[in-house]
Amino acid sequence: MTQNQHILDFVAKYQTLMNPDNVVWIDGSKSQKATLTAEAIATGEVIKLNNKLLPGCLYHRTAVNDVARVENRTFICSREKENAGPTNNWMDPQEAYEKLDAIAKDCMVGRTMYIIPFSMGKIGSPFAKYGIEITDSIYVVLNMIIMTRVSDKVLEKIDGDIFVRGIHSKVNIDEENRYICQFPEDNTIYSLNSGYGGNVLLGKKCFALRIASYQGWKEGWMAEHMLILGIQKPDGDTKYIAAAFPSACGKTNLAMLIPPECYTSKGYKVFTVGDDIAWIRKGKGGQLYAVNPENGFFGVAPGTNIKSNPNALTCTQKDTIFTNVVYNPENGTVWWEGLDKNPPLKAIDWKGNPWTPNSVDANGMKIKGAHPNSRFTAPAKNCPCLSPEFESRKGVPLTAIIFGGRRAKAAPLVYEAFDWKHGVFVGAVMASETTAAAAGAVGVVRHDPMAMLPFCGYHMGDYFQHWLDIGKKVKTHAPRIFNVNWFRTDADGKFIWPGYGENMRVLDWILKRCENAVDADETAIGYVPKANDIELEGLNMPREVLSSILSVDKATWTDEVADISKFFEKFGDKLPDVLTKQLKALKSRVKKIGKTV
Repeated sequence: MTQNQHILDFVAKYQTLMNPDNVVWIDGSKSQKATLTAEAIATGEVIKLNNKLLPGCLYHRTAVNDVARVENRTFICSREKENAGPTNNWMDPQEAYEKLDAIAKDCMVGRTMYIIPFSMGKIGSPFAKYGIEITDSIYVVLNMIIMTRVSDKVLEKIDGDIFVRGIHSKVNIDEENRYICQFPEDNTIYSLNSGYGGNVLLGKKCFALRIASYQGWKEGWMAEHMLILGIQKPDGDTKYIAAAFPSACGKTNLAMLIPPECYTSKGYKVFTVGDDIAWIRKGKGGQLYAVNPENGFFGVAPGTNIKSNPNALTCTQKDTIFTNVVYNPENGTVWWEGLDKNPPLKAIDWKGNPWTPNSVDANGMKIKGAHPNSRFTAPAKNCPCLSPEFESRKGVPLTAIIFGGRRAKAAPLVYEAFDWKHGVFVGAVMASETTAAAAGAVGVVRHDPMAMLPFCGYHMGDYFQHWLDIGKKVKTHAPRIFNVNWFRTDADGKFIWPGYGENMRVLDWILKRCENAVDADETAIGYVPKANDIELEGLNMPREVLSSILSVDKATWTDEVADISKFFEKFGDKLPDVLTKQLKALKSRVKKIGKTV
């Protein structure tokens, strides 16, 4: 497959350590994929679904103890602990390699080792970064073929030893010996004892965020946990927005948004560039350009339906791998909670047990058929609203960057940062409130700067400074920065803003601000819309209600300042002075709320 001695040495090292019976190089061809799929079906690793109803689709179950990313078993293995920072788990690299090698010794006896050459980003583009993943899982191979650009052409593009080394084995799916380790200084990822996508599809969070964020820091670009969408106006002009949200804040729904009729009737269109990760660098004209380095969508199934996200649902209708959802053996289809109100009467749940809509456990509690974190892996080309610029080598120019979280009272529906430095501060203090279903208590604030808390591969204080430094590089053409909050609630705890496609109304205001087409009210936290400038046609919402979710409350923000101050303490002297000054300025402005001049 290759004459690159660095690649051959890498493979040979782990072949010797793991001792597989066979070694197969993956070339990305349709014929090889078909052969591997047939083998996985024959062994029961996947189940072939109804080819008429779900052509090319497969079903898979993970082990019951292996259903999500495991942050407590995820480590940044930098040579100095300080370089991992206070927000990451750290392990000494030498200790980590020794520990992992001991677990991995002879782990592939009786198995096949698959060598996957893959590209994050279009092969040969200025954004592209290359990797080689070693795995003993056909499930991983088939998912990587969807999520990345797997090709033997990658081997030709790798220059010397410049590639990310990914090592994975299911071993025994032992959660006590489960480790997902990133070695940023070595361009290496080592994942053992998991078969769940977020831990083993090493091109995704492990490479495209943890390793790539470190690469970007060193090379002068950015790897961000952001969706990218394009909004085409009636005159054909398209503007692009990148947006970062923590989990449970509607990221994929926004990426695949369908505008309300008052916009579509005028010719507005929304295009999806990416739903999860953005690589951003300075490009032509001094602007920031972004690409989605992935080639597919690894989406959460429960709650995805024809109303919440019809474009995402359409993505899943062919050549998709479903994981840990309900399997209906009678017609070879799948189902999950929130898909529709017609669950199969007799099916198999995500654990492989017989299941009906009336199934209950020993305590009489209803048993869910699909795991709450069950997934679909779908090719990006399936997306009905996929951007024509999806395969662009240069990326798309960013007009705006959005941060957002789930806040019941604090943040208004939308506000604009005063400038880039203030915008970095807005991103750095991002937080979301937990829900009862997720954490057992409502309203607990969890900070997640730029939605990167679990994914930043180095010290977050340095990460903040990197954002500030990028702003200096694009000072005259920097995207304007905004914060949104779809989750303000009324006295009964009900959401006031309808969300979903109606969020187009907020995006419209954001673009108008970027064009200096509308004014705004200057508040203590940023520029807030005038209620009359948010389009309400076709929406049953009085202006006074809209005004209520654009308000900035002094008491709430006094508490917010105190909370931010406490959060910033953990970064010590690594916190950029700019952010300290921004916090001081916010505190001063909040004190003046309500005072007449």
